Amino acid sequence: MFNKILIANRGEIAVRVIRTCREMGIHTVAVYEASDRSSLHVRLADECVPLPGPRSYMEPETILAIAQQHGVDAIHPGYGYLAEDADFIRACDAAGIAFIGPPAGVVETLRNKIGALETARAAGIPTVVHSPRSFAETEFDQLRAAAAEIGYPIVLKSCRGGRGRGERVVADAAHLTEAVRRAQVESQTVYGNKQLYVERAILPAHQVGVQIVADRQGNLIHLGEREGSVVQSNQKIIEEEPALCLTPERREELLATAVRLAQLFKVENLATVEFLVDDEGAFFFSEIKPRIQIAHTLAEMVSRIDLVREQIRLEAGESLAYRQADVERRGHAIMCRVQAEDPLNHYLPTPGRLRQVRLPGGAEVRVDTYVYSGADVPPYYDPLVAKVTVWGEDRPAAVKRMRRALEDLGLMG
Repeated sequence: MFNKILIANRGEIAVRVIRTCREMGIHTVAVYEASDRSSLHVRLADECVPLPGPRSYMEPETILAIAQQHGVDAIHPGYGYLAEDADFIRACDAAGIAFIGPPAGVVETLRNKIGALETARAAGIPTVVHSPRSFAETEFDQLRAAAAEIGYPIVLKSCRGGRGRGERVVADAAHLTEAVRRAQVESQTVYGNKQLYVERAILPAHQVGVQIVADRQGNLIHLGEREGSVVQSNQKIIEEEPALCLTPERREELLATAVRLAQLFKVENLATVEFLVDDEGAFFFSEIKPRIQIAHTLAEMVSRIDLVREQIRLEAGESLAYRQADVERRGHAIMCRVQAEDPLNHYLPTPGRLRQVRLPGGAEVRVDTYVYSGADVPPYYDPLVAKVTVWGEDRPAAVKRMRRALEDLGLMG
């Protein structure tokens, strides 16, 4: 088992990882830059190392140099930033530092979104309809031709991201030029890459992800499916487990397909297999995200399995402690994102100092956050401030508990 882990991230996910490490007796190293000095992850870690600036979280050389200087055994990337950077994973391997997540080859394969879709289709798995290749900033005419061939409405997607940042739904050709421009700007800002591809839009569509956990010995299980169809600015703001859009028969079919896809791509550690489900219940493979996700708290509440602990154990070479028959999924869980945005002013970010923070509590209420009274919400990052996750014996009970928890929540400043 590892002695010291560097968390190459910030915010609530860094706090989440640090807390599990402390329970496991593992020493932690946090990184931060000036505007993040008051973040809770800086206060909880055993060691803290300042970064030159906000972009440093995305600089592999900077993070790896800190890891080597502080003698860490492993790096946990959280989500975003370097979590899906195959070159960084290889650099960690070369330095003798474990990367807590899927290996570089798997990440690289899954990062090729179009290649992954084609591999799945060749295996007989239904996929979304997509362009045969991606398009650079200078290839607008080719992208426009591909959109016309697929047929509107279409979805523009970043080759580096998934559903969310860099994604735009385009109803007709008249709106394509502006949508492409906005998608490229956002994709460059978030992922450092402007490459886009095109999908045929499924409207309305339910977004369903299946949590996969796998070891190096070939053992693999799922922890059920969650649905994140309530979105704002392409960000899922409410997610639930189990998914509401599936019949029991279609659920079993979708879960079996997710396991088959994870085996097809030789997934290790943690990943989420994502599908779009139409109103008739037909599902289409969209992509696999080879990392921990924001909504992993739902699987943890329903299965009572600590996914960060499993990530660390599996990267240390241990076998899965569970078989599929051992996994008992009980009740219903709901997660809400709490964001520093102003809904009365076009959801503009509202960074600043929080004078008073009151977090909800009580039975089966969980809050993942990096803030407290007197902490700062920096202007340089995603506006996510907290995640509130609740569990109930059934959905009505979970809804009532979530309503109460959100009423209890107070952020002033």
